[in-house]
Parts: sequence; structure tokens; C-alpha cells
Amino acid sequence: MKKLNYILLLAITGTMMNFACKKKETTADVSPTPYSVQMTDAPGPYDAVNIDLKSVEITGDNGSTVTLNTVPGIYNLLQLNNGVNALIATADLNLSSVEQIRLILGPNNTIVVDSVSYPLSTPSAEQSGLKLQVHQELQPGVAYGVLLDFDANQSIVQTGSGQYKLKPVIRTVEVALSGSIKGAILPAGLITAVTATINGVSYSSYVNSNGNFIIKGLAAGTYSVSLNPALPYLPVIVNAVVVSVGTSTDMGVIQF
Repeated sequence: MKKLNYILLLAITGTMMNFACKKKETTADVSPTPYSVQMTDAPGPYDAVNIDLKSVEITGDNGSTVTLNTVPGIYNLLQLNNGVNALIATADLNLSSVEQIRLILGPNNTIVVDSVSYPLSTPSAEQSGLKLQVHQELQPGVAYGVLLDFDANQSIVQTGSGQYKLKPVIRTVEVALSGSIKGAILPAGLITAVTATINGVSYSSYVNSNGNFIIKGLAAGTYSVSLNPALPYLPVIVNAVVVSVGTSTDMGVIQF
């Protein structure tokens, strides 16, 4: 009986340790991903193509739908060319990927031809939205964005009755906007400030209760990272920490 109890104790202890490790790993990986959506266009043979944008939604890897912080309004696509972009939505996402972007349009879409304005019908977009497939993988702590490149010339269809319909031809340009630095310290729970410095500019964060840290939104380059724990522990400086856009540089575990 003692032997059986001992075996059961080991099994329970192992399960609890495994759960604790998984919980810690999950906590270390949970970090919102800054995300932005911009819109641009190529020139077209019209005076104006006005889109009535109401909201922007995305669908994540788990099928969940997130409504972004949208800048609603009437956008003239023909003003968004030659490097001019409009930031239309932002959010901090807790997703590992973005599978679809959906633009919800209102009824006030118009096209101007030879100084005459005509209604631009978008029957499907008003109910279900303009759906764009992206399949964009995200890493925690890295800022991402997508550029929606309208082709107004191919997106406008004139019917035999003189009406105009919007059948959007949109190219999605997916970009990673930054990188990050992450790591962990021992002993965990030690109050520690972490600072990454490049060309005299510093970015700081703090270690969490599990001993993990991440500094997000870093431009590509080589950083000096200093870890400053509470006394009696001494600071640690790590030089030549390289950050690349679209990746999270892992410094591993730093022992004080």
C-alpha cells in the first residue's frame, strides 16, 4: 500500500509540474500583436471613386471575428495613389494568424465621371462585407500591417443601363512592421527593468511575475540590452542583440 501511495504521489506531482510548466509557457507567449490596415489605389480614368467605409473586421485562425478600431468615412480612392495611403483600422490582437479581412461598406458609395456623380452599387458589401483572404502568420510582440491596394480601373463595372457597380479588385500586401526582444530571468519574481538601446534611443519594459520579458515594436538593428534587478543583485548588460523585422529575438534565460 505504501508503494502504491508513493507511485500515486509521483504521478500527481508530475502532473502538477507539467501543468505549471505549460501555464508558464503560455503566459510567456501571450502578448498582443499590434495590427494596422491601410488602403491605397492606382490611378483610374474617373474623377473620383468614393467608398463609404463603415467598419473593418478580421477573422482569426480559430474562426473568431474581431472588429478593429476603424476610422469610418467616405474615402476617395483616386486620392490614394503615388505613395499616399490611408490608415483605416488598428487593433491589438491575441491571435496567431489573420485569415480574412472584411470591409463593411455603407450605402453612400459614388463614382464621378466627367464631373457627374453616379451611385455606385455594392449590394454584397453592405450585408456581408468585401472579403479578402490573407493567411497572415503573427508572432507575439511584432507589429504587423496589411495594405489594401485597390485597382479602381478594374473594380468599376458599367452596366448596359448606364449604372455603375463596384466589383473590387484588391491586392493585399502583408508586411511585418517591427521586431521584438524577449527572454527570461532567474530567479523568477525578481523585480527587474529591461532596457534595449540603439543609437542613443532606449526602449524599456519590466520582467513579469513568471520571470519573462518582451520589448515590442523595435526597428531592425543591433541593440545593447541591460537588465537592472533590485539589490543586492547586480545589473547585466548583453551587447550585440540583433533584431530583424518580423521576428522576436530570444535572449534565452539570464541568471543573476
